[in-house]
Amino acid sequence: MKAILKHPMLNGWRLFWLLSLPMCGFIVADLLQTDLSQGEGISHMIGYSVRWAVPFIYLVAAASSFQILFPGAVGMWWLRNRKFLGLCFAVGMAWQGLFIFVISTFYREYYFGEIYAFRDVLEGTIGYIFLAAMVVTSFKIGHKLVSSEQWKLIQKGGVYFLWAYPFSVYWWNIFYYPQLDPTREPRSIDYVFYVLGFAAFAMRIAAWGKRRHKKLSTPTPILMTAFGALFMLLGAVGSVTGHLWYDGAYAVLYGPAPSENASAWLPFWPLEPFLPLLSIGLGTWITTLRPETIIDNARSFPLSRPRGG
Repeated sequence: MKAILKHPMLNGWRLFWLLSLPMCGFIVADLLQTDLSQGEGISHMIGYSVRWAVPFIYLVAAASSFQILFPGAVGMWWLRNRKFLGLCFAVGMAWQGLFIFVISTFYREYYFGEIYAFRDVLEGTIGYIFLAAMVVTSFKIGHKLVSSEQWKLIQKGGVYFLWAYPFSVYWWNIFYYPQLDPTREPRSIDYVFYVLGFAAFAMRIAAWGKRRHKKLSTPTPILMTAFGALFMLLGAVGSVTGHLWYDGAYAVLYGPAPSENASAWLPFWPLEPFLPLLSIGLGTWITTLRPETIIDNARSFPLSRPRGG
């Protein structure tokens, strides 16, 4: 396995070309079979190109976590080529950007009548800004333009944002739109990309929890462990039952006027697709709390004031 993963064709720029050229070939082949005289055809190409790009951002998001959880030759290969997997994602998104430009320029009536939504444009624009910054700073000439802290912010923030966009889209496709329109059933690809996106971020949470657990000098109290495990279980159940809890979560999170106003301009707000993962993250944090931290926090917030004084 180590010998295979070290083969020149599976590393660096050769891997990039090995993955990106077939992707471009499939996109061009579909493009030639699509009726581009109507806005619907360009809209189809927008979705088709994105479906080629999405797996690569999931791979980038999970790369470091996989090596932490399952150290070995595969994880090292994955990390070593994370940059080139990210560049493959950029190629797929460049195709999407081209098709968005075409439809918004030459099919404006269709675009603004059938596709345009300010929140989608806001999220998409921020995503493309992150992507451009990530690509530029992936090379030495761009890396020199920013500090190490800025580089980490661009790369990590970009991965989170670019992961969140497709993941939330497939969550909505599975748990929301079928309730809004019973004739709109989720496609198989919606389930596949939702599961892969969930797994990619769940791995990040698990890797974070593993690092925190290694720092524990003594085990977390059993009661706190059980409490954290409950949150993780709720998150796991919530990840497959969004159609059951969405309405209640929507009423609580979206109901207040400030939240309703913020949802118009704050990306992903009020975070419904991410609630199960947030619950799993909270549970992981609780189960890896250091006992001395729990004691110090308890002392900081006494239940009653001391008498006298």
